[in-house]
Order: sequence, then structure tokens, then C-alpha cells
Amino acid sequence: MNLAKFENALKIGETAAIEFKRAGGTIEMDTFETVCSFSNRFGGDIYLGVLDNGTVVGVPENAAQPMVKNFISAIGNPDLFSPTLYLEPEIFKYRKKILIHIHVPSSGEVHSFKKRIYDRVDEADVKVTATAKIAQMYIRKQEIYTERRVYPYVKLKDLRLDLLPMIRILAKNNAGGSHLWEKLSNRDLLKSAGLYAEDHVTGKNGFNLAAVMLLGRDEVIRDICPAYQTDALVRKVNVDRYDDRLTVVTNLVESFEQLFKFATLHLPDKFYVEGAERKSLRNIVAREMLVNTLMHRKYSSSYQAKFVIEQDRMYVENANRARFNGPITLRNLEPFPKNPLIASFFRNIGYSEKLGSGARKMFKYGRLYSGVEPEFFEDDVFRIIQPLNENYSFDAENEAGGQNEDSETTQKTTRKTAQKTAQKILDAISNNPNVTRLELSEICGITADGVKWQLRNLTKSGRIARIGGDRGGHWEVYDVEHPKT
Repeated sequence: MNLAKFENALKIGETAAIEFKRAGGTIEMDTFETVCSFSNRFGGDIYLGVLDNGTVVGVPENAAQPMVKNFISAIGNPDLFSPTLYLEPEIFKYRKKILIHIHVPSSGEVHSFKKRIYDRVDEADVKVTATAKIAQMYIRKQEIYTERRVYPYVKLKDLRLDLLPMIRILAKNNAGGSHLWEKLSNRDLLKSAGLYAEDHVTGKNGFNLAAVMLLGRDEVIRDICPAYQTDALVRKVNVDRYDDRLTVVTNLVESFEQLFKFATLHLPDKFYVEGAERKSLRNIVAREMLVNTLMHRKYSSSYQAKFVIEQDRMYVENANRARFNGPITLRNLEPFPKNPLIASFFRNIGYSEKLGSGARKMFKYGRLYSGVEPEFFEDDVFRIIQPLNENYSFDAENEAGGQNEDSETTQKTTRKTAQKTAQKILDAISNNPNVTRLELSEICGITADGVKWQLRNLTKSGRIARIGGDRGGHWEVYDVEHPKT
């Protein structure tokens, strides 16, 4: 027994994966309910001889061994557990107290105790009676990925073959100029991507669900996954309903393009330079959120996926084959492809990168975008929440002495690049006092938000001033030795 692990459990207290049980000379029925719920969810650890508040009281020393034997007999009894379980409780001593530790791994089956199914929700063992909920548990326990399910009656004509030329170009560009898919026929390309395969359970060959979702015609997707839909909403002014809405029901390749355009339309693109390269924080954050919700979704679920932009945050949520319950951080991040075929296809065409890098980029660039890191939540419904703050500027905070994790070299390069851009704007205004913000954007190669930020700083420092309004007015440049006061 790892005593350090036990002491850590005492400090944390009961969670979705830790349960304390007070035990006299026998094992109570609620212990078996917890065994059932842990098996049906993510697994966990049960400690017999500990009160709910973490106080160690122990179990009678002479009763410990009989309790273990009775426990093993009960979980192996088909009249009590279906299917039966085999676990090995461990007796250990802690501060002169005898305790019993039972580690319950997550099972590939849905188990019942006394003909009742239990699920683990937070710190509770919940009896499941709803047919839909039980069905979801069976789906979650499937040992095969639903994306691999073969549909032998789906033919080439049911797929959007007109998208394949674009797919080949994207794959070629992403691979640096050459990709296997360039030279393959349509059918061989789909086989190479794992979208045409044999079902080793039935022996049938055909296109699988991944093929349908990635490239299927809308009517075919609707027939196979009638609940499939991504609802994109903007709720900044009309928070009870929406300011703008996009309902996406097409294949994943075009879904990403449509959702990404929706994001760029409604999110500000803040000025940011990393090294000598200007990066679009908006595009990076939006892309990673959208790719995640499309790649890792559980398409057999009727839960409707969402992409919502609000005044102070945006978020995505989708049905999920959860591996555990709780927040995801950089410390506990364990890359796990929910739909490996779809994820591989997206990586080949450059929509995503290697597994796990997307979440790391979100943590990094999400903080640079709004000043606050995003939040990831793993559950039956997966969520990413990215805080928004239109007034936040990483460059402005950096110049004001704000802390950041980038190297000192990168910070210096960023400042030099910003100074060079500012000088370009001064030169452009000197040559043409009537120059517009759009023209400055094209001259400097930065976004409209970047121009706005530069003009604001130059105005505050007294280097420039706007004479007149936006229409009919002009800019004036002042000498650095004699700034406008």
C-alpha cells in the first residue's frame, strides 16, 4: 500500500474517485454500491475504516481478514453482481489502525448490484433508472470507437468527392510540398485515411462513420446521425436569445470552415508579435476550440454541440466519451483521441497538430488573448471556456510591466517590431496626412485592431494628432523633440 497516496487522499477528501467508509466487523451494502458505480464510471479507491470527514478510525483487527473474504465472495456472486467482478482488497496499517483498501478499475461492462445500476456523480453513488441514461452508459462502455462503425450500403456517390481536390492541396501544403494523397485515386485516398475498412465483427467492408462525418453529403449524414448539429450563437446584446446565429449540419471539413468564418466575424483580432512573426491570437484560439469540438465529439449522442460567443467569454460544448470527471490542466493533461481516424485526417490537412498540442496552445495563447487562461472540463459533456476581454492587450500590459512567460529575447523582439511598425505609420502619415486606417493596415501588414492600438499609443505620446473628424479630417505628425502638448 502506498501510504503517501493514502495521506494525499485524506487531505483531498472524498471525490468522484475517492470514497471513505466506516466499517465495524462487516461490510455495509453501500460499499458494494460504490464498487458498482466506480466500475461503471472512471474507477476509484475505497478506504474502509475512515469516516466521511477523513478521520481514521480503523476496522477491528480480528475482523479484517473475514471482511476481505466476504467482500470477494459477494462481488463474485452472480445473484448480487452482474457481470461479476474480481477485485483484491488490501489490508494495511496506518498509525496503529487497521484499514482496508479496495482499488476499483473502470470496467468495460455496465455492472449492476442487486439488479440496480449505479453511476458515480461527484461524491455520490446514484441509482440509474432512466432508459436513456442506461443506454448512454452502454454506449460509453463500447470498447470500439463509434467512428469505426461500418456502413456497407454507403457508396462513393454518398460522399462529397468534389472536396477531395482541396483535401489533396491542403495535405500537400501541410506536408511541405509533397503528400501521398496527391497520387492516389479517390477510393485509395479514402482507404489510406482509414475511411474504408472491414468490420472485423461482421466481416463486412464499407465506408465507416468517420468517412460519413468527414465527407458525407448532408442528407446521408442526416440519415445516419439525425441529431448531428453545431449551433453557433452570439449573445452580447440580446443575451436571452441571440444577436447572430449559424446552424451547421454539413460535413466536418466544411463545418470547420463555416464555424471559423463565424468566429472571425464576431471576435476581435488583437495585435501580437512573437519573435519576428505576427500571430493572430483570435485565429489560434478559435481554431483550437472548434477543431476540438469537431474531432473529439461523440457522434452517437443526441446532445447538441454549441459554439457560443458572449460579452465576457466564449465556449464550446459537445457530447463526450469521458475518461474521468473534472477539470483538465497542464499537469493532468493526458492526450487521448476520442475519434482517432477523424483526428488523423484533420492533422493531415493541417486543421490540427499532433495530439495534445492543441490544449497546450490554448493555455498559452488564450492567456495572451484575454489575460486569463481557458478552462477545460472533462465529463459526459466536454467544455472549453475561454474568457474574453476586448480591453485587454498583451503588448500594452507588457509595456506597463505586466508579467509574462515569454523569454526576455522574445519581449525585446516584440518591442522592436512594435517600434518599427510605429515608425512605418509615422512615415505613412508624413507622406499622406489623409491616409486611412485601412490603408495603414495594408502598408504595415497588421490588422485593423493593430493599427488602432498603434494610433492610440502614438496619440497618447504626443507624436500624432487627429485634426477634424474621420471624414474630411487629417493627421499631423509632431517632432519627437517638440511633441504636441
